[in-house]
Amino acid sequence: MKKDIHPKYVACKVTCGCGETFATRATKAEIPVEICSKCHPFFTGKQKLVDTAGRVEKFQRRYGKRPAAAPEAAAQA
Repeated sequence: MKKDIHPKYVACKVTCGCGETFATRATKAEIPVEICSKCHPFFTGKQKLVDTAGRVEKFQRRYGKRPAAAPEAAAQA
């Protein structure tokens, strides 16, 4: 490997939104995460809706169920 081209590999503190913290090693000293294995539904077995910046509402507005168009309006168009 070439010298002086790789980033420093340091001890890292990872902090989850639920308050869980753990130590690992990375190229950054601190890494904030939104969800970890302590609170992720796959690992906990509990359904939990995690909404960041209104993404679920935006999806519902865009792709949610829409009322069916009246048959007369569709036939006239």
